Amino acid sequence: MDGPHGLGVRAEDFGLKGPRGWTFRGVDVDAEPGSLIAVEGPSGSGRTCLLLALTGRMKPTEGHARVGHCELPKQIAAVRRLSALAHVPGVTDLEPALSVGEHLRELALLQRRFGGPVRGLLRPRQERLTEARLRVDNALAAAGLDPETLPKGSRTAVRDLERLEALRLSVALALIGRPRLLGIDDTDLKLSDAERTEVRALLRSLTEAGTTVVAVCSEAPEGAVVVSTGSVGTPARDRNRKNQNHDHSRPDDRQPDDHDKETVDALAETGRA
Repeated sequence: MDGPHGLGVRAEDFGLKGPRGWTFRGVDVDAEPGSLIAVEGPSGSGRTCLLLALTGRMKPTEGHARVGHCELPKQIAAVRRLSALAHVPGVTDLEPALSVGEHLRELALLQRRFGGPVRGLLRPRQERLTEARLRVDNALAAAGLDPETLPKGSRTAVRDLERLEALRLSVALALIGRPRLLGIDDTDLKLSDAERTEVRALLRSLTEAGTTVVAVCSEAPEGAVVVSTGSVGTPARDRNRKNQNHDHSRPDDRQPDDHDKETVDALAETGRA
């Protein structure tokens, strides 16, 4: 049974075939509510696509999965409503020219209008504004981002953010909708060792607060439920973590062509959901 926040995630023989062949297949997942699910694998092995499939953004080709009480692909729309995405290239890109405050205000406005029951729009305006500010403050705190520490405060443009700060902002924006399942891509790409340590602490804090997190990592944090996509087209069960040596190359060693291919496949297949 699911806890008050996070969702359990189960998948068996999960696979997705795209225009270039199998993006991933044979993936098995067994994670309790509030777990950290770390998706590992080399560039181009379908990590982003698996992230999108488990959060209801892509329709699988074979196998089945259960997110909370929702079956995939049958109840894919319900899974989308219960989940959110952060830091996914081509999907959740931040607008470089906009400030941190503008991103937060825009998302909060959309959430007030479309993220809740219609009856919520009938409440007094001041009450709705107060709730929106509280949501933003809570999301920023959970993501570990204090706008006051930025060069120009909340007026700091996204293009002036450090990579870790941009990741935290993307997570905060996703958390405004209070998702029970959060998917985060490229959690340690081009980060220093110290920054990766901070990200691992962030992921742990999110799951400790009850949210189930699916995170694409070059190296899984300790205690995570590890899912390996391995080589494209090879069933994941044949690449069990206990029976193989992992490729723990630094994120900076990823080949741009492989990463671009994976992103293109993800964007192409998202329309199938």
